[in-house]
Amino acid sequence: MSRTATDDGARAGGLRLASPAGRGVLACAVLGSGMVMLDGTVVNVALPRIGADFDVPLSALQWTINAYMLPLAGLILLGGGLGDRYGRRRVFLVGAVWFAAASMLCGLAPGDAALIGARALQGVGGALLTPGSLALVQGSFHPDDRAKAVGLWSGLGGVATSVGPFLGGWLVDGPGWRWIFFLNVPLALGVLALALRWVPESRDWQASGRFDVSGAALAALALAGITYALIDAPGGAGPMVVAAGCAGVLLGVAFVVRERRAAHPMLPLAVFRSKVFASVNVVTLCLYAAIGGVFFLLPTQLQNGLGYDALGAGLASLPVTILMMALSGPAGGLAQRIGPRPLLTAGPLVAAAGLALLHRVHPGGSYWLDVLPAVVVLGLGMSAFVAPLTATVLASVEDRHAGIASGVNNAAARVAQLLAVASLPLAVGLSGAAYRSPASVDRAFGAAVLVCAGLMVLGALVSWYAVPSDVLSRTGAEPEAREAVPRCSVHCAPTTPPLEPGPDRDRDAGGDIPGSPA
Repeated sequence: MSRTATDDGARAGGLRLASPAGRGVLACAVLGSGMVMLDGTVVNVALPRIGADFDVPLSALQWTINAYMLPLAGLILLGGGLGDRYGRRRVFLVGAVWFAAASMLCGLAPGDAALIGARALQGVGGALLTPGSLALVQGSFHPDDRAKAVGLWSGLGGVATSVGPFLGGWLVDGPGWRWIFFLNVPLALGVLALALRWVPESRDWQASGRFDVSGAALAALALAGITYALIDAPGGAGPMVVAAGCAGVLLGVAFVVRERRAAHPMLPLAVFRSKVFASVNVVTLCLYAAIGGVFFLLPTQLQNGLGYDALGAGLASLPVTILMMALSGPAGGLAQRIGPRPLLTAGPLVAAAGLALLHRVHPGGSYWLDVLPAVVVLGLGMSAFVAPLTATVLASVEDRHAGIASGVNNAAARVAQLLAVASLPLAVGLSGAAYRSPASVDRAFGAAVLVCAGLMVLGALVSWYAVPSDVLSRTGAEPEAREAVPRCSVHCAPTTPPLEPGPDRDRDAGGDIPGSPA
């Protein structure tokens, strides 16, 4: 009779990477997180086709993205701690089933309202899967193999990001955009089979305290109010827009007050006492708002403005992912030798130049002469700053806060993109059905890339003035900070920084996972 993960529950925290069970756990974690990463790249490519099929304004497409990002950004810190308390495999499986069911609803959606609602459900599943997959790796492997396993989890998970544009474009042009959601169902079945076969159950028996459900709800509602106001503002500052904006701000204030007073906050505000940590999150907001904005509008410009098919639009940005896969690791090593400030300054400036080059992309232009040089320069810049950014986050806080610091930084990047998708069309005057007009979308895209380039420059300036050159060294790091070498050494997901685990502990928990209650 074959062994199952349940039979081998005692192996939790002791699996070796070279064993069949170790490879099974890694494959399960990579496939689970890969579904979420895949969704982050394929949906943008499908937006013009979704808009045409449903005959909806741009605001519906903005909500198609942001309905997913809202729960993902608001709940990802909470989702990381659920597995510690209730069982990592159990919560991961719930996330996989939830994500698959929501994906099926997305594919079956008869209209934009149903699609937006299903996308929100998808985001909840993503908030369980993303930290849950990292928790599986941390909680299952022997301490000697844990760092390598986390690095492989990050690198292999990035493969989903690299194939996303190609796969998404092929599906949109072939069987149709609904299949980018249906695809998640067989992937989730694979996750379930691997988990039931190989993944041992584990939990943190020392986890205590209550989950900050109120904090998570306040954060999500605050973001929802602000997002609603920004997306609906092109129609005029009516009572609903003003009320939503004011409610979002007030709920945001209530969230901060709640986190200051809570015994076990979702977001421990104490980590922001580190000026470097606060500064590097400002940098993250700037950089990833620019990235989120350009990757939201670029597929629409290429398809509706330049006449590309979905596959061509997806492949157009593939050089960014390839460059990040090849260069993010060496850039991280260079940052360890010379300090992060040069790369956190030069990288965004190079990326800003790439965004400025996208201003040359107009209807009738050449991919090889106009689009490709811009995305290559953008990819070089992003490759330079992603690993130093993560290393600086880890070095800016004490060792015991490393996991939550990484989770906060990851959530900040998602919030930045959420706000960029909501506000950038407003800033450049793109609304209603104008995204279907080549002239209108071309004019708006040209302005948008300059705004995004400005955000990159702002991030570079904050890095230069606020990030110490020696922050990665023992003398420059925060007291009791670990050596700031990210385990996710290769990262090619362009839309979020890598999620790093907390410090290793020789116990079943395997280290803190972002969002674990104290």
